[in-house]
Amino acid sequence: MSGKTIKFKLIFSDHWEHFLSLGYPIRPAVISNVNKILMCGEPSMGHAIYFCEHCGKVKHVFFTCKSRFCTSCGSKYTQDRADSISSKLINCTHRHIVFTIPQELRIFFLRARKLLNVLFKASSDTMLSWFYSLNKSEDFKPGLVSTMHTFGRDLKWNPHIHMLVTEGASGNRTVWRKVSHIPFNMLRKRWQATLLYMLHQQLGNDFYKLKTFLFNTYPDGFYVYAKSNMNSKSSDSIQYIIRYTGRPAMAQSRILDYDGEFVTFFYERHEDGQRVVEKITAIEFIKRLIIHIPDEHFKMIRYYGLYAKKYVHSSKLYLLQSHSKRLFRKRHSHWRARILLAFGVDPLACSCGHTMKLLEIFNPSKNPYVDNLGPHLYNSS
Repeated sequence: MSGKTIKFKLIFSDHWEHFLSLGYPIRPAVISNVNKILMCGEPSMGHAIYFCEHCGKVKHVFFTCKSRFCTSCGSKYTQDRADSISSKLINCTHRHIVFTIPQELRIFFLRARKLLNVLFKASSDTMLSWFYSLNKSEDFKPGLVSTMHTFGRDLKWNPHIHMLVTEGASGNRTVWRKVSHIPFNMLRKRWQATLLYMLHQQLGNDFYKLKTFLFNTYPDGFYVYAKSNMNSKSSDSIQYIIRYTGRPAMAQSRILDYDGEFVTFFYERHEDGQRVVEKITAIEFIKRLIIHIPDEHFKMIRYYGLYAKKYVHSSKLYLLQSHSKRLFRKRHSHWRARILLAFGVDPLACSCGHTMKLLEIFNPSKNPYVDNLGPHLYNSS
């Protein structure tokens, strides 16, 4: 196990029991995911044994937890999700749009996590209603892929929506209409009105006073902005954007130091791009991380418009990835192929020059996280 992997897991191993004793209310999804990362790569999780028939060398490949919260397994999940989304995208320019909310609203989504569904609904309705207004008889449908982030760069609670939007749409009669200009001043006000209306419906008349205050405080609407598209017809560029929107709250590389009591990490400040180094207690670090673990079965990525279901002209639209490329990615999603493609090293290549073969899988029936055909190489002996 690499030093970086040990560092993140070690923080929880050292302090999780103490954290539980402090009496904080903890959601079941948090307990489940933390227990998974604490066991990730451990022998009790099960392992596969590979054997070289020529020299007799044996290699143990330990199974991982498959939790999205795990810095190692989460990166694999993100890559898999990026491949899955890329396979659905239409061959057109996409815009990366971010829908934010003011600080006054964040606490509502922390106290009642079911309200996070409102962020998805309000942001998608904002875009779909604007495309509809272009020509109501055509009822133009764009393709939308929405991803939720609940964190800011400093790990504090800051829910917002990243959305990948086609710069074009399909109508009832028109196969495709290119739409390259999106008026963001209008979009901000539409987003504000749609979100506050839905929250008012959910929270009742007690929300009315704050709703009025927010309209007066933010007369230009809630902040909506577009990321640089780069060359967004490129599959590689799209992959970059999707991996960015699906990234975990804390990348392992951002942890600079852990001395057993304090964690030092850095982030790039959004306002000016300056690097900020922060040192906090391990308990505070755990608190900041676990609030971003989604509830069980909560979908962090959702599809709307052309990407949600087939419409009248869907069969006439070309996809970004060719069939052969989609097939290649599927065939090379196995753990062995991932390592070979990433590092140029075959993990089953024996030092004698031959390829090791699977000899046995240890205890897979008692391990709900084991994928018999796709164990991830975590450690070897």
